[in-house]
Amino acid sequence: MDIAVVVLYLIGMLAVGVWGRMRAKNQEEYLVAGRRLGPLLFTGTMAAVVLGGASTVGGIGLGYMNGISGMWLVFFIGFGIIALSLLFAPRIQRLEIYTVSQMLELRYGKGSRMVSGIIMTAYGLMISTTSTVAYGTIFHALFGIDKVPAILLGGSIVIIYSMLGGMWSITLTDFVQFIIQTVGIFLILLPIVLTKAGGFGTLTAELPAEMFDPLATGWDTILMYFLVYGLGLLIGQDIWQRVFTARTPGVARWGGVSAGVYCLFYALAGALVGVAAQAIVPGIAERDDVFPAVVDATMSPLIAGFVLAAALSAVMSTSSGALLAASTVFRQDVIEPVFERRRIAASGAEGGLGGQLAGALVRETGDEVRDSRVYLVLLGIVTLLLAIAMPDVVMALTVAYNLLVGGLFVPIVGGLIWKRGTIVGVLAAMVAGAATAIGIMVLVDVFANSAIYLALSASAVAYVVGSLVSKRTDPAIMTAWRERLAR
Repeated sequence: MDIAVVVLYLIGMLAVGVWGRMRAKNQEEYLVAGRRLGPLLFTGTMAAVVLGGASTVGGIGLGYMNGISGMWLVFFIGFGIIALSLLFAPRIQRLEIYTVSQMLELRYGKGSRMVSGIIMTAYGLMISTTSTVAYGTIFHALFGIDKVPAILLGGSIVIIYSMLGGMWSITLTDFVQFIIQTVGIFLILLPIVLTKAGGFGTLTAELPAEMFDPLATGWDTILMYFLVYGLGLLIGQDIWQRVFTARTPGVARWGGVSAGVYCLFYALAGALVGVAAQAIVPGIAERDDVFPAVVDATMSPLIAGFVLAAALSAVMSTSSGALLAASTVFRQDVIEPVFERRRIAASGAEGGLGGQLAGALVRETGDEVRDSRVYLVLLGIVTLLLAIAMPDVVMALTVAYNLLVGGLFVPIVGGLIWKRGTIVGVLAAMVAGAATAIGIMVLVDVFANSAIYLALSASAVAYVVGSLVSKRTDPAIMTAWRERLAR
């Protein structure tokens, strides 16, 4: 029965993908859903895209290992969405672009797009990888198959429905997935697991006191979560691409705030499920195995099938969004500049750099959509290979955000708040931050807190020094930038 429920869910996702294909007639529809999502769709899809494998399977696992203090990773994901929505989302939505790297080119001029595109592509691939590993874990438990074929099965479904309709398919599946994960996690999993464990009072009496200490994980870890995930959510391509889908700046702001608040409650729910699982299925060594184990131990097949579908909803929404983000950046900011395939439309010839980039983005033919599908499938295959090689969802997420925050946070936020920043400072910051993050992860440890501390510090110093010793940004570029923000 549980298998039947999940199979029906997967068939439904593919059906929505086919329907989305009929709506994605041009590049803008395929990449940003025509920039016309209203508050309800925008809120649901924003929450769905950020709450993936690390937030659900990983979040419950962290609660199992660390108690209530396991909530901080997901808490700061919600914090990051709230901060982005209040501080920057309306301005980002007005830019009418497709990628974060295009924002850097608008703000600083030519020179940074490819380097930032490479970093952002790597980030998108790793985010998609975290979810691919997570639904591999779920299929492994559900169907009794090895994790490699489980990863290939789930990944193929995500690739197919994402490829067919692009952002329209992903938006529609995300909204359905948002509803399913809300019911599955808050209304089914959490109350059933707490009841089976004897209630919250029994848990506090039987489990060690540190399981209920919100600071038990340590200030160093909490600070690391803030820097990596709280700041990372401000600048991720997968998040910005959702902001680009909003109908108005107001939708981008308040829809995003609502999604962020939802994430805060999701963080607490996941940690509580993990704590209760300690009493129900003690002795689990791998944190990613906690979720399927507690579901199997507490639920009938029919209910278990719905809860597993809820977990798959969280996982697949993030995977598809990150995969579309990675393929969008890779094509537009890495490949096309090399081969100079993008041509400037006539409308861009008169408007300086801002007009040129706008013109470069308006070619919306069937070939463009076809090419976008090809890149999505290719990067989807890369994601499957990475998922097979990296079996820990939190490890994959840490690598992704260390690269993102270390390499791009300072240049992006600096461009939004500091007029003196220049392209020289940007390039220096990206290279210094990314190289430092990679060096620490390779030489010390992937989970070393020093990776993000040193990467951010190196990036900030390089950005400020590089900007101050170089020529100011061309006034024409700054004028075009201000005009785009004022729309």
